[in-house]
Amino acid sequence: MSSTELPSAPAATVLPRVGAVRVAEGERLRSVGLPGITLTVRSRPPSREGLPAALYVHGLGGSSQNWSALMPLLDGLVDSEALDLPGFGDSPPPDDGDYSVTGHARAVIRYLDASGRGPVHLFGNSLGGAVTTRVAAVRPDLVRTLTLVSPALPEIRAQRTAWPTALLALPGVAGLFTRLTKDWSAEQRVRGVTALCYGDPSIVTPEGFRHAVEEMERRLALPYFWDAMARSARGVVNAYTLGGQHGLWRQAERVLAPTLLVYGGRDQLVGYRMAQRAARAFRDSRLLSLPDAGHVAMMEYPETVATAFRELLADLGELTSSAAVGAES
Repeated sequence: MSSTELPSAPAATVLPRVGAVRVAEGERLRSVGLPGITLTVRSRPPSREGLPAALYVHGLGGSSQNWSALMPLLDGLVDSEALDLPGFGDSPPPDDGDYSVTGHARAVIRYLDASGRGPVHLFGNSLGGAVTTRVAAVRPDLVRTLTLVSPALPEIRAQRTAWPTALLALPGVAGLFTRLTKDWSAEQRVRGVTALCYGDPSIVTPEGFRHAVEEMERRLALPYFWDAMARSARGVVNAYTLGGQHGLWRQAERVLAPTLLVYGGRDQLVGYRMAQRAARAFRDSRLLSLPDAGHVAMMEYPETVATAFRELLADLGELTSSAAVGAES
């Protein structure tokens, strides 16, 4: 069922046009229509032919823009694409309303099968880390390596700072939160998200903050914004309760792909203490611990994450001398 020619649908026909999505220099967006879903794909033109493919999957409340700092640092190493999961970024909700971890994983698999780009170097952050773990476990043929940045894998004792996100999964809470915060400005919301997700919020540049506020304003105008957030949060919580072969830790043990794990010491959403458990669970893993990073190390320390990925490729014998030179130029 693979094809190198993807069916596409103009975004204007599937999304309420509340504002333009930001596209960084060197990036391009396209809309891809697949059975039951329409996905927006952010990409960078490959620096040369024949580069292995990479696919990036964002976390809860995020979008493909979360990878815009990392992707250019990997030019010359991989041919980069980042997805907006259904209901996030510029992708409309899925037709079946399935925002579970399995539903999001199914969207990633559908895209990879349709594009014929696999096996890919697969990246995931937070919710995207849980999603890509499931993809790597059930479809090892699609995954060349796996890089997980603060993956949302089950914790018995979650940090208190993560409770509000979990509470969003409860029926009615999203509506209540919307009413209670109706007078909050987009700027106030971004400051709150930044304080929660960054180890040091001061590293966000004024330009980066302004872009985040513009994106928040755009998303708040989408009629399905809170529904996608609440249902995806519920999907994460439900995935935490699954046991047996469908449990995320059991699936982590099934992953065959060489895995790079990235954890931040100031992460308020995924416990830093989970790093060692993850390193034991993934059979072929390498651990990058960043004591000053928060939940989004690929945005906070993109150069460090890029270096670690480059070292992973070198360890696997996949880093040619020409690729190394291109990646550092």
